[in-house]
Amino acid sequence: MIDNQDNNPETSVSAGSLEGARRATGKDPAETPETTTQVPNPEVEAKAVRRRFSAKYKRSVLEQADRCKGRGDIGALLRREGLYSSHLTSWRRQREEGALGGLAPRKRGRKPDPATAERRVIAKLNKENERLRGQLKKAQTIIEVQKKLSEILEIPMGNPDKDKNS
Repeated sequence: MIDNQDNNPETSVSAGSLEGARRATGKDPAETPETTTQVPNPEVEAKAVRRRFSAKYKRSVLEQADRCKGRGDIGALLRREGLYSSHLTSWRRQREEGALGGLAPRKRGRKPDPATAERRVIAKLNKENERLRGQLKKAQTIIEVQKKLSEILEIPMGNPDKDKNS
C-alpha cells in the first residue's frame, strides 16, 4: 500500500506519477480533454407516479386477504405486494358497492357538466354564424361595387339566367 501522508514533495506520490494511472499513450489522465467535460448530475429528480391497479388484481388480492386466517398473514400479504391496509379497506368498500363496477378504476377530476358542454357548443355555433355573416356581407359589398363600376364604365352586365337560355 502506498503511504501518501508524507508532506515531503520528494517522497510523496501523486496520482499523475503512478504508472497505473497513465494511459497507453503515456499521457497523464488529468491532462486529457475527456476530464474537462461536464460530469452529469448524479442527483435523480423524484417524480411521483400514481400506481394503478386493475380490477382483476384487486379481486385477487382481496381473495388472498379473505383466505388469510393466521395472525400476521394479512400484514405479510401487504408487505409482499407492496400495499397499504387502506388499499384493502377501499377495495372492500368498492367490492360491496358493486362487483365489477366498484373495482373498475375511476376517472379523476371534475365530472363533465352537460349544460356547460351544451353552452360551449352554442357559443361555437354563434361564433361561426357571425363569421359567415361577415363573409356574406363582404361578398355582397363586392358585388354592389362591381355593379356600380360596370354602370360607370358602361359595361353591360350579363344576367346568368339569360345566358343559359340563349
